[in-house]
Amino acid sequence: MNEIRQLGRQWAEAEQRGDVAALDAMTVGNFTLVGPLGFVLDKDQWLDRYRTGQLVTSSLVWDDVHVREYGDAAVVIGRHTQQATYRGQPSDGQFRATHVIVNGNGRWQLASMQLSPIGQFRAPTAS
Repeated sequence: MNEIRQLGRQWAEAEQRGDVAALDAMTVGNFTLVGPLGFVLDKDQWLDRYRTGQLVTSSLVWDDVHVREYGDAAVVIGRHTQQATYRGQPSDGQFRATHVIVNGNGRWQLASMQLSPIGQFRAPTAS
């Protein structure tokens, strides 16, 4: 479990640095991200955000982390709080994130991530 938590810390640090090589190494070949607005990025598209300079992350905090292991797989749910810009526009936010992590060839790697905005519940209004 410590290796899984360490991978999460390394991921957050690599995102903050925009370190494409580190992010590439810590993800499986068919990695997929589901973004906070429902868009889907494959690994190359995800890495291209940093390669092109379109995404600049000045702060990324990964906390409130809960790990559930299932043999060679794990589901990690945590809070992802970022200060960033995308194409020059603010992209700050706080998200509940789910990471799917797999162990292959003796090391843990990210297979998938999904981000959901954390917001306040609004009760439905009567029509």
